[in-house]
Amino acid sequence: MFGSKKKIDDLMARLRPDLSRESLGVGPAFPGVAPNPLLSGDARKRTAELRTGSLALGVLVGWREVGGDGRPRVVLMLDVETAGGITFRGIADEDLTITELSRLAPGQTLPVRYRPAVMDHYVALARDADPAHVQQLSDAIASRKRT
Repeated sequence: MFGSKKKIDDLMARLRPDLSRESLGVGPAFPGVAPNPLLSGDARKRTAELRTGSLALGVLVGWREVGGDGRPRVVLMLDVETAGGITFRGIADEDLTITELSRLAPGQTLPVRYRPAVMDHYVALARDADPAHVQQLSDAIASRKRT
């Protein structure tokens, strides 16, 4: 309908170079940041799957505001580590409140959810995570690094 995916990717790279694969640090295999997940059935499905995904810890690398109606929509870049020791650059597309946005700081550790069966770069903030479970995960990751 709108032309080839390559043309759309090239257009997005020109319009928002801060959202290019290179600036996000994810490489050429990353499927890309959806311009508006509310308009994409695939994005809605991915978000639903991420909300029930496996828990991991992400260290905030940076973020980019990409819009929003009343609430800032932000793409967060995180270095993610799973309970199994897998590490990857994760991208979370989140609607944040102004308060949440003002509290973001590089180096901050946040609980995230990912899809182990897919293992793409998409993650979601685990706002519903049990603090005790997050602490157990943090302890397991720290003990693995000490050995």
